[in-house]
Amino acid sequence: MDNNPKTTANCEKWCRHEVAGVVTEVGSKVEKFKVGDKVGVGCLVDSCCTYQNYDDNLENYCPQYTLTYGAKYRDGTITYGGYSNSMVADEHFVIRIPDSLALDATAPLICVGITVYSPLRYYGLDKPDLHVGVVGLGGLGHMAVKFAKAFGAKVIVISTSPSKKDEAIQHLGADSFLLNRDQDQMQGTMGALDGIIDTVSAVHPLLPLIGLLKSHGKIVMVDAPERPLELPVFPLLAAKHNVKPDIEVIPMDYVNTAMERLLKEDVKYRFVIDIGNTLKV
Repeated sequence: MDNNPKTTANCEKWCRHEVAGVVTEVGSKVEKFKVGDKVGVGCLVDSCCTYQNYDDNLENYCPQYTLTYGAKYRDGTITYGGYSNSMVADEHFVIRIPDSLALDATAPLICVGITVYSPLRYYGLDKPDLHVGVVGLGGLGHMAVKFAKAFGAKVIVISTSPSKKDEAIQHLGADSFLLNRDQDQMQGTMGALDGIIDTVSAVHPLLPLIGLLKSHGKIVMVDAPERPLELPVFPLLAAKHNVKPDIEVIPMDYVNTAMERLLKEDVKYRFVIDIGNTLKV
């Protein structure tokens, strides 16, 4: 592994694309790790490294990158991810695992953990006392609840399964539970949430969820339904707060007078001509 920034690690605890292990060999240009370090690797092991995305830690937007599994290294070797005895990765894509964390519990954090942690931080949903909804309570959802609670948020789990209520509140520490098939519960939560992390992979309606958001609230989808989701736009244009201009309705034969008043700035704040009722043909 000479003259390169690559790190080789034994894959001790793994899934296909969430890998935790111990460094067994380092290239001559590796600066961040040494043999024996506990490390983890996510879904990328390399990228072109020549674009601004790399410097901004947005390598997944690079035009050329190497996936942890099912891809090819630059030398043509196939990547097998966590299903291999060892793997090679550029040190930029390797993270250090503290000695206090067990490898088996850490590996999933590199996938489901970062998938929900990142949007909570990026969209400002990591502040104490914000109201954050988590849709779905599976692998992604339970981590979203844990991270949001760790940030100090008030967390409401939104689910179609009543059986998830005890798990959400008693085990994971959510503040409340919303059964999204209960219209009374949904109506009572309208406009209450600062943000929603939607972790459901099945096709589901978005409009009822958007209705739970405050103005400028954020909904972030972190799973991938197999079919396109429908989002009717027109209901999003509703006059929720009754914001409208101050107007003076005038007949068609008053237009000349209205123009004179405009010159005198004698209008608050718009003239509206009633064409239908006053225009004589």
